[in-house]
Amino acid sequence: MTLLTYQIFKTVADMGSFHKAADVLGLTPSAISHAISSMENELGFTVLTRNKSGVTLTGYGEHLLPYINAVLNCDESLQQVVAEFKGLKRGKVRVGTFASVCSNWIPQIITSFREKYPAITIELYQGTYDDVSYWIKNGIVDFGFLSTSSAGDLPISPFYLDPLLCVVPHGFRKEDSSGSMTVHEMAKHQFVVQAKSTDADVQIYMKENHLEVNSSYHVSDDLSMITMVENGLGICIIPALTAEKIMDKAKVDVYPVEPAASRMIGLSALNPKSMAPAVRTLYNHIIETYQNTAQDA
Repeated sequence: MTLLTYQIFKTVADMGSFHKAADVLGLTPSAISHAISSMENELGFTVLTRNKSGVTLTGYGEHLLPYINAVLNCDESLQQVVAEFKGLKRGKVRVGTFASVCSNWIPQIITSFREKYPAITIELYQGTYDDVSYWIKNGIVDFGFLSTSSAGDLPISPFYLDPLLCVVPHGFRKEDSSGSMTVHEMAKHQFVVQAKSTDADVQIYMKENHLEVNSSYHVSDDLSMITMVENGLGICIIPALTAEKIMDKAKVDVYPVEPAASRMIGLSALNPKSMAPAVRTLYNHIIETYQNTAQDA
């Protein structure tokens, strides 16, 4: 028996008539009669007594009705919960992110999203590109921030173009008066670098421009790198988003790199077409909020 059969039985019992039940359910009287007959055949006993004045429940039908009501009520509760999920009234979304996105965007993302969907919680995981990729592939997060160069075989939706910059100690004397740092000039200086999993885009830029860097300073976070540069121990290349929260306090100068380059930030999910409604909504909220010139890249 199906839920429709149960609904037909309940409606007939409530209406006391096949014709009235048919009108309520949008079915024909013959379809109602056939459903009840099939139900009785499957049960092995009659549940309704037919007469000229209508139909009434048999003793078996009376005993059966509360259980059928319970089944229908459970189904209604389930449908309400499903509708609630689809209506994004509650839920949890787990997000993986790297440092610069975490410090620059995440507070605003959480605040603005909570204003619209207060019952949806965001669970945050911060790490390197490699960490985020691992979390996505192993189902630890629903989606994560990555650059297109670090996503590998993961699907990614690019949405934010983040220029690369060269950071030098304050008062640094350039070879020329141009407003950028050329690869030729950068090659003459000591570099402070981070692990490949942290600044993969910078490593790619150096490789593509044949910029061989021998460095004695290998650090694991942005602040340490900028502090090293500030104290005259070298120069570094960082994305503009990384610089935003650091440059105001650090005594350093910043130049665009020449040739110019950028990293493309995107959101990556293992199965982007089958995300849960709450996950999909946060995913879209982030892209709509921070999308810049990705479409031109």
